[in-house]
Amino acid sequence: MSEQQHDTDSTMETEQPFMAHLIELRDRILRIVVVVIAFFLVLFFFANDLYQLVAEPLMKQLPEGSTMIATGVAAPFLTPFKLSLVASIFIAIPYVFYQFWSFVAPGLYQHEKRLALPLIASSVILFYGGIVFSFYVVFPLMFAFFTATTPDGVTMMTDISQYLDFILKMFFAFGLAFEVPIVTIVLTLTGVTDADKLAAKRPYVIVGSFVIGMLLTPPDIISQTLLAIPVWLLFELGIVFSRIIGNRRKKQEAADNNDNDDNPTPSSPVTAATEAESEDSQASSDSAPSTESAPSTVDEPHNEFAEVDGDDRYEPMSDTEMEAELDAIEKEENKEQEDKKS
Repeated sequence: MSEQQHDTDSTMETEQPFMAHLIELRDRILRIVVVVIAFFLVLFFFANDLYQLVAEPLMKQLPEGSTMIATGVAAPFLTPFKLSLVASIFIAIPYVFYQFWSFVAPGLYQHEKRLALPLIASSVILFYGGIVFSFYVVFPLMFAFFTATTPDGVTMMTDISQYLDFILKMFFAFGLAFEVPIVTIVLTLTGVTDADKLAAKRPYVIVGSFVIGMLLTPPDIISQTLLAIPVWLLFELGIVFSRIIGNRRKKQEAADNNDNDDNPTPSSPVTAATEAESEDSQASSDSAPSTESAPSTVDEPHNEFAEVDGDDRYEPMSDTEMEAELDAIEKEENKEQEDKKS
């Protein structure tokens, strides 16, 4: 009975924290949903103005008399509605990352918190930077190219739903591409690679950048190049940061090694006792008189190098042997003095 009660208590102890984590995760997801809905309710009243702002890069490049069209019956309402919802999610990204950080941070070590928080903030800034770059740099050049290559006799009239899907795809592609420095820094911090290995793969990255630009952008050389070049430059920026991180890590390891050399790690009590016992046994063996190594005559002093197993190994003299050696030297000196006097 007691064993069953103990098993039940242990099961409840393991399940309770898991349920608490699920409840906390649910609460944070609800907060995110509430914030997104709040942004959506504000932006929905300006949905048409927001769509006109997003369509401005294309409207400026259209020929005179040309406009955008809506081929769907509900497209004039659903398209601005969709844009308002997506814009609300994009605006709420910092809050989403904040809730994610608040959920994960209690389980991280202090050094992991110092690394994770700047990486999360940098990833949000770079994602927004990719969206801004695509809107103000890529779209004007790309739409100017499309309108300039329109065949004669064809009027360019873009559907509003297709245009929205196109720009959202481009926003996501450039926002994701601008995360390349974060990826390289994370790979360096985790020890998967280093700056030298990344630099050695530079030719493959350049080719891969153009391949990604070909897959994520329309089939024109301008948009492909405008995506591939920033990805390559951001990769080079990631290598620079990876070198800085690697140099700091090497300096820290060198400082730790110096500290370990200056402050050796104390031995454990068991090791210290074993070393003391071995020293005592060595001292007792040295103090004991050795019949084999005792000098038999004065003319044959003690040989400090004894051959053991074919190897010459130094053996210190015991106290008795030392006294015998000193007596022999003293007798020799007295004999020489008597010979001089005679």
